[in-house]
Amino acid sequence: MNAIIVAEFGGPEVMRAAQVDDPVAAPGHVVVRVRAAGVNPVDTYIRAGSYARLPPLPYTPGFDGAGEVESIGAGVTEWAPGDRVYIAALGGWRGTYAERMACTPQQIFPLPAGVSFGQGASLGVPAATAHRALFGRARARRGETVLVHGASGAVGLAAVQLAKAAGMRVIGTAGTEEGRALVLAHGADAVFDHRDPARVSAMKTVTDGRGPHVILEMLANVNLDTDLGLLEPGGRVVVIGNRGRTEIDARQTMGKELSILGMALWNVPADELVRIHADLVNALAAGSLRPVVGREFPLEQASRAHVAVLEASAKGKVVLVT
Repeated sequence: MNAIIVAEFGGPEVMRAAQVDDPVAAPGHVVVRVRAAGVNPVDTYIRAGSYARLPPLPYTPGFDGAGEVESIGAGVTEWAPGDRVYIAALGGWRGTYAERMACTPQQIFPLPAGVSFGQGASLGVPAATAHRALFGRARARRGETVLVHGASGAVGLAAVQLAKAAGMRVIGTAGTEEGRALVLAHGADAVFDHRDPARVSAMKTVTDGRGPHVILEMLANVNLDTDLGLLEPGGRVVVIGNRGRTEIDARQTMGKELSILGMALWNVPADELVRIHADLVNALAAGSLRPVVGREFPLEQASRAHVAVLEASAKGKVVLVT
């Protein structure tokens, strides 16, 4: 089968397409014929060797995917060949950038009819991250206002949709007119240009001068200090993404008793992940979660996909088609 192999850490060019042996469904495992593989920013950090957790070399990237169960090993009773599934294989290093992948039954989830494989490949990291940030870390509640930075990306769009479905008011930021239109189309109540110096005062205006209760932050090194000034008393900011050091005025956390909460999917307990994905499957079936595929690349062009996923104008999910 075709697969992407990384034999050394470095730039996108270190990813090579290669022919490798097909996986076999060992006892307690299934083999999925991968039709689409999701590309996440974290994939690029790992490939570059700059992430906190790195795989032994060589490895195949990719935590997200979707396809059909092709074969099952002894002892597997909950899945059958032909089942449509999405893959959420966080923590494994024989990844989804391949035509087939061996998974445990706990790494795959039902993909409802009407949800494409590309959309299914948009769930494992982005939608689970959005869910964990909103409900697991921020404890966001019906009636609260949530600000989603980078709302036109895969995590941001999932957060907008999940928050709206839970009865929250949602405002977002995006860097392009097209991106802002996309965020509005997926349920946001207001969207602002994150480059506009007037955005903070405008956000205050639409929240009746109080600011949001919750902020989901995708670039904390740029926005965190501003976030603290914007939050209403008792507000929470969840740091989902960061690309460098930052300086904040910690006094802002004191007067309003604000909380800065970090998160990483690596830390989510297994039982909570089960609950998260049960919620996501229900949201997919109900139509309240509608992943957006922004760009698709053939598997062999994984290097191009790694460049595209980090572009400031990226909208929705970047997907490899196998």
